[in-house]
Amino acid sequence: MHILVSFIMIFMLLFSSNSFAKDRAVPSSQQQIMLSYAPLVKKTAPAVVNIYTKMVVEQRGGGFNPFFDDPFFRQFFGQQFLETPMRKRIENALGSGVIVDKSGLIITNAHVVKNAKEIVAILSDGEEFKAKIILIDERTDMAVLKINTDSKNLPYIKFANSDNVEVGDLVLAIGNPFGVGQTVTSGIVSATSRTAAGVSDFNFFIQTDAAINPGNSGGALINMSGELIGINSAIYSKNGGYMGIGFAIPSNMAKVIVHAVKTDGKLIRSWFGVSAQAITNDIVESLDLENNKGAIITYIHPASPAKDAGLKLGDIVKKINGYSVELPAELRFRSAMVEVGNKINLEILRNGKTLNIEFTAITAPEDVPRNTTILKGYHPFNNVTVANLSPALADEIGNIPMNAKGVVILKSASYGRISFKEGDIIKSVNKVKIKNVKQLKKLLKKKQRYWNIVIDRRGQMINITISG
Repeated sequence: MHILVSFIMIFMLLFSSNSFAKDRAVPSSQQQIMLSYAPLVKKTAPAVVNIYTKMVVEQRGGGFNPFFDDPFFRQFFGQQFLETPMRKRIENALGSGVIVDKSGLIITNAHVVKNAKEIVAILSDGEEFKAKIILIDERTDMAVLKINTDSKNLPYIKFANSDNVEVGDLVLAIGNPFGVGQTVTSGIVSATSRTAAGVSDFNFFIQTDAAINPGNSGGALINMSGELIGINSAIYSKNGGYMGIGFAIPSNMAKVIVHAVKTDGKLIRSWFGVSAQAITNDIVESLDLENNKGAIITYIHPASPAKDAGLKLGDIVKKINGYSVELPAELRFRSAMVEVGNKINLEILRNGKTLNIEFTAITAPEDVPRNTTILKGYHPFNNVTVANLSPALADEIGNIPMNAKGVVILKSASYGRISFKEGDIIKSVNKVKIKNVKQLKKLLKKKQRYWNIVIDRRGQMINITISG
């Protein structure tokens, strides 16, 4: 009897194995969970490319000169003599990209191709193409590349509506981790609307436990219909490797970038000139709110169309264009999705009453001419590129308050051990408040025994003193 049962079980296993081999399909139910993802991979993987870049990196050779800060040597030999020379070296990097149009448009992360002198996209069949950057947007960490295939139609992945993504959805991540070649991993959507500090100004990521490692950046996160729901961008890691938490930029944000390329080729982001903060438990108690969901308005720019429409400080935004707002990050993300000229409708809570405010999205105003200038001379700002701040420039740079005024550093340069950074706001030089580029240039022409500089770096005041 036992022999007969064993024979039947072996027969059933052999039969099911043959059936499984012949009838592969994407799992669509719990009963089918043992089936294969292979058809889905065959459909989508050809549209995911490996990206290799070459970058020229400049660094000072020989380290810091020990005599640099000695006034005697500086007086007789000068700054240029004491600075060690700059050396250039070629640095290779790798990442992934997704073809989203048969003409050869590829989306990837901005950090994958930023400052690249040469970009090569390699298709899944090994064919190589030189790629050109069409648009790069560091605020979203997105870039669009173009490859010339001589009218050859390429495989591509269609965009899904990432607003329909739910926690628990099955997903596949496709990319080129560690440069080993195209790799597919599976998992689920672990969370939505996640923030990941330092990755993007518009923190609204899809979190997944599908394995993502260095080299996966710019690769595809797809759903079970073979549609693109996200662009893999970052991981949470303490050692540089996979730890079960990966972040993908939602496809709806990627669609905005691609749409800009297909229209006028320039990304023009909408602006309605407000800042907001999360609702703390103290605010909930003081205002007698039901919960802490929403974004409370803390600043309204004088040129904001929302101000003209009646928005006030202390208003709590609960919805934007029908989408719920639980955190300020969601308000920033949703507003960035609105095209200039389209309507923005805010559902707000004011004094316990629900109100609706509607206005038209505009571009950030450039109320002060930029006057972009490369500073030259015997002073700490030699070779630093600066410009006058305006809401438009603050919006382009990101991480700068829209009400900030004065002079901002656009391109940094090192002065011995002192290194300025992009986005630094020059508050004062030798106790003189800096108002504009013209004033700064005039001040820097004067010979000084020392330079006392105050820099605003993302809200942190940095005081620097350098001998003249």
